[in-house]
Amino acid sequence: MKLTVTQSALAWFEEECGFQSGDYVRFFARYGGSSTIQDSFSMGFTKEEPDNIGLSTEVNGITFYIVEDEIWYLDGKDMLVDYRKDRDEIVYLYA
Repeated sequence: MKLTVTQSALAWFEEECGFQSGDYVRFFARYGGSSTIQDSFSMGFTKEEPDNIGLSTEVNGITFYIVEDEIWYLDGKDMLVDYRKDRDEIVYLYA
C-alpha cells in the first residue's frame, strides 16, 4: 500500500487549511458518507500529531498519514489524495 498526495492537493492543504512544514495531517475513516471501497464510510482529515502511524508520506515538510488501526479502510489498495478544481474539493482515489 502507498499513500500519495498530489501537488494540487498539497497546495489546497497549504492555502485553505494553513498547513505548513512540520505539520501532521491525519486521514481517518469516518462513519457516513460514501466511498468506492468501504460501504457506509468515507475519508476525513484533521491536523493531529501521530501516535501509531501505519502508512505515511511527507510532501513539502508536511507528514500525511493513516494510523495503524485504520489501515483496514484501504482494503489493501494505494490511496491517492488529489484536488478537483471543478468541485473545489479534495478527492480520494484508490487503486
